Amino acid sequence: MNSAPSLSVVVCAYTLDRWEDLQAAITSVQSQRRPPDDVVLVVDHCPELHRLAGRLLHGVRVLPNQQHKGLSGARNTGVEAAVGDVVAFLDDDATAHPSWADRLLADYRDPRVLGVGGLVLPRWETGRPAWFPPEFDWVVGCSYRGLPEERAPIRNFIGANMSFRKDALHAAGGFRTDLGRVGTRPLGCEETELCLRISSRRPDAVLLYDPSAAVRHRVPAARAMWSYFRSRCYAEGLSKALVARYTDGHGALSSERAYLTSTIPRAFRETLRPGRPAPVRTALALALGVGATALGYVVGSVRARRTAVPATGPVDHAAVKGSPA
Repeated sequence: MNSAPSLSVVVCAYTLDRWEDLQAAITSVQSQRRPPDDVVLVVDHCPELHRLAGRLLHGVRVLPNQQHKGLSGARNTGVEAAVGDVVAFLDDDATAHPSWADRLLADYRDPRVLGVGGLVLPRWETGRPAWFPPEFDWVVGCSYRGLPEERAPIRNFIGANMSFRKDALHAAGGFRTDLGRVGTRPLGCEETELCLRISSRRPDAVLLYDPSAAVRHRVPAARAMWSYFRSRCYAEGLSKALVARYTDGHGALSSERAYLTSTIPRAFRETLRPGRPAPVRTALALALGVGATALGYVVGSVRARRTAVPATGPVDHAAVKGSPA
């Protein structure tokens, strides 16, 4: 059995507004029972944050994003700078459990495992809304009801808590910089597209979900609002349409089909049972979430056809090596 590989942790940040969250994230990484070999903070086109972090965060390499503005470019910059065999990503508003790094690395003793993702628990700033269905916790970047409850292969990870072998990231070409979040724009799915690309290159590869590798993700008050819920679901639909165009459309949506045919119907049944809190509002949230996501997918598909997005859009394999796109 192989020994555990070396580990780099990459944290990406773009604003001074989450400075306290960022400090907590870095502290949680540096306090691991198995400390990482390397901690990299990539600042996404915010010179003030870059200067502050460089002055006050110790034991961290602070780098500017060398690629397109946005989370994907920042992550690619971090991958190129990382020295570890495995690169783990933690959001700047998340904190890792003390055993997080150890749990992630233990799974890499199996050479078939090219990536490991973990549990993302919400830390609601103003308390969880009674109407917010746990099946939609992906809206706030957290693990949702319907994911495996034990270690199991999975199609894709949640970006707040994921890791990959560095050579697999290089071979796949890194994150697409035309997908994903830029600032507060609630688009995403760059992790999904990357995981699909890694799996397509290595059919025997395992992407493993391990709930024992846990982090807590802060959910600010603004994300507990109906307006954010609706807009995030719509944006997810837009993003999924692009992923379907970039990859095999049928395979790209396999998890979504299972979610719609199994997880959501079960959620409706449980919500309408006697004694459940806010049953009407929760049922409305389930319907709104599905409807908004479906609408976003339709709109995104139409836009993609009009702009002739290639079904197998090229990835700049040099981009992950740090050259500006």
